[in-house]
Amino acid sequence: MLTRRTALMGAAVAAMMMTMPALADELKLPREHVDLVAPPFVHPHEQATKAGPKILEFKLTVQEKEVVIDSAGTKFWAMTYNGSMPGPMMVVHEGDYMELTLVNPETNSMPHNIDLHSATGGLGGGALTKVNPGEQAVLRWKATRAGVFIYHCAPEGMIPWHVVSGMHGTVMVLPREGLKDENGKPLHYDKIYYIGENDLYVPKDENGKYKTYETLAESYADTTEVMRKLIPTHVVFEGRVGALTGKNALTAKVGETVMFVHSEANRDTRPHLIGGHGDYVWEAGKFNNPPQKDLETWFVRGGSAGAALYTFREPGVYAYVNHNLIEAVELGATAHVKVEGKWNDDLMKQVSPPGPIPPEKVGAAQPVAVTR
Repeated sequence: MLTRRTALMGAAVAAMMMTMPALADELKLPREHVDLVAPPFVHPHEQATKAGPKILEFKLTVQEKEVVIDSAGTKFWAMTYNGSMPGPMMVVHEGDYMELTLVNPETNSMPHNIDLHSATGGLGGGALTKVNPGEQAVLRWKATRAGVFIYHCAPEGMIPWHVVSGMHGTVMVLPREGLKDENGKPLHYDKIYYIGENDLYVPKDENGKYKTYETLAESYADTTEVMRKLIPTHVVFEGRVGALTGKNALTAKVGETVMFVHSEANRDTRPHLIGGHGDYVWEAGKFNNPPQKDLETWFVRGGSAGAALYTFREPGVYAYVNHNLIEAVELGATAHVKVEGKWNDDLMKQVSPPGPIPPEKVGAAQPVAVTR
């Protein structure tokens, strides 16, 4: 039934669509095409710029595919941007325009779109980017707020399923003058890593074994049933257990400052670097707010991203974890950072190695517990 409100909304959308090409033509700005890379890596970018605003062109292609998420060979039907869980990080500067092409190949089975928490208007772009298989859409939006923000798929009626199946990522909008501390002093990073946390919900059969499905659509009902219990079977970084450990561990050197960007599109999480700290932390991810300092663990709200800077001071293997240790150790939310360099005894020294407990001295007084 066509109501007056529906008609007015339709007219408003039509009017907006008619004006969009004219507005786009008015942007006489330089353009730059950006080639995206899969997490934990981030495409090359300037941390600060004196150049004026420009239009940065990005492309995300939706891939629906079966993936293996642990060493036991557990299979999972994923929905992804550019094939990775999470999708790539995209970096712009405040005042720039992002022109994003979203492609949904005809080989896919589902409609998809993108809701950018960094964007203003149209459900974060979700209202203007719904693409069925065989379609693509182009969205342009202006970066008006500095920080790290998530993006995710948000098709009507299927949002949770698409998000927990891998369809999320992060946009970083840097201040044009770069990052600063609470006193306005410039901050710089030598490396940046993007860690996207995934809570996954894999159905089991009557014998307790993980189920597999021939198609993505066949997995929907069972996966939704598991999701609604709110108990993930896996909590992982970059889409699978061990994605950032062993030969895939992150690397750094003593003296290097590393930025860790951490996102969770669905649940709260608590990043912690075992053996290190958050020298400067934007816990809520917004760079126009002064960073907190010297945090041991920081809190990233579900549906957001946070950022932390740490300068490594000792060599060794550091564990970067979700400090819900059950999820880190039992469910998979652990990464490793291998740091090279010279050991500093002043910061930490083994005074004596493990060995037998020496015998007690004859006649030595025994400690006495005093109670009242």
